[in-house]
Amino acid sequence: MENNRGIQKQLFNKERIYNHVKNFSFPRLAGTEGEKKAVELAVKIFKDIGFKEDQIEREPFEFSDFYSTTLIKLIMILNLTFSLVLILFAYIYPFIIIIIIGIMVVIVLLIIRGLKHPEYPGFWGKYYGDTISATNVFVKLPAKLLKSEILGNIVISAHLDSKSQSLKTCWRIVIYRIWLFSGIILSGFFIIFFINVFTIVEVDIRIIGIGIWTTTILISASNIMLLFLNTHNKSPGALDNASGMAIVFELSSHFKDNPLNNFNMWFCQFSAEELGTMGSRVFVNNHENQFIKGKIFQINLDMVSSAKHSINKNRVEYLKSFGILPRKKLAPVLSEYLDEAAKKENIQIHGFHLTTGAHLDSVPFHLRGYSAVDITTRAAALWTHNENDTPDKVDPKVLRDACLIIKRAVLLLDNNFDELCKSHEIISEEK
Repeated sequence: MENNRGIQKQLFNKERIYNHVKNFSFPRLAGTEGEKKAVELAVKIFKDIGFKEDQIEREPFEFSDFYSTTLIKLIMILNLTFSLVLILFAYIYPFIIIIIIGIMVVIVLLIIRGLKHPEYPGFWGKYYGDTISATNVFVKLPAKLLKSEILGNIVISAHLDSKSQSLKTCWRIVIYRIWLFSGIILSGFFIIFFINVFTIVEVDIRIIGIGIWTTTILISASNIMLLFLNTHNKSPGALDNASGMAIVFELSSHFKDNPLNNFNMWFCQFSAEELGTMGSRVFVNNHENQFIKGKIFQINLDMVSSAKHSINKNRVEYLKSFGILPRKKLAPVLSEYLDEAAKKENIQIHGFHLTTGAHLDSVPFHLRGYSAVDITTRAAALWTHNENDTPDKVDPKVLRDACLIIKRAVLLLDNNFDELCKSHEIISEEK
């Protein structure tokens, strides 16, 4: 057993994986010369691995940055304005609050509708955003059985662009959580306020006032901070996301000579993830005619490892569920296969929960009901989206562990294809 495991580990070379990380550690925001350089370098590496020119696909696309930059600032301004107006009318005329809340709900619903397909610029994106050109790079390995009418598809992906921001990822997450939970608590206090005004139930108005003012101040402060959250092109992007790219390259090198029986495999380096997951959205739009719900799985890699942390934080993790109440499980079937694969490889993997979910390249797959999982390392957020995201923060051992887990999980999926995919009812989310 130990000898077999030793042979398997040699399939994925730590030095080679780390070289991929170092080669891509330079600023490469979508639409810049750095991103173009990353695209050409990705093509070269796929060639070096042994893929032919006609196997390597360049997928150019254009998108508007309105939805990832201007719209966020607009939402923050509207939220700040409505919060202050709500307090004002709470002391003047409570009935107007109901009208204001109704207007807010309508605006939020319109924004959500507009965000459903931000890859299409539409009126707002066309006239109030800048048009940016970017390119995905990917290869497709056909299954050995070549029965196209029944084949499944497995997408192994990462993103090739990087960005820096005014705030580190970890602080941005904290601010978003303060904004979210303060909003929920503020809603609760307004409900108590309405009960106090329109029913015979009486609650001390001082408690209501303290609650409303405290949460409004927190919301306003977080709004102001997010208003000044600007995007720059300074991060080398070693963790985010040369680490994920390295794993994709390494896995593609193995499966090039070892294709699956029942699944086509796609090895994708998406662009413009940092500006709204645009690359993965375009990819799904262009290729969904080849995908059958229940027969497609995506394993997305983003910010894997954190060499500066302890072993309990520097490990392979995956997003297992999100939401407040109820909690939604993401890709429960695929998650079970990853857990089983890690157990067979004797490698630790940890599924975790996020209250707000995460806007990663799995989002377009989830929107179509496909089974997708993001493999990541939460501790990496301390270093990402700033100039400190350098190769020394990446642990090649953890990247190799991810390769071993994914390889094993993919083989288990392939071996269980008939039992797993015959019903076409595999779900992407579960409450």
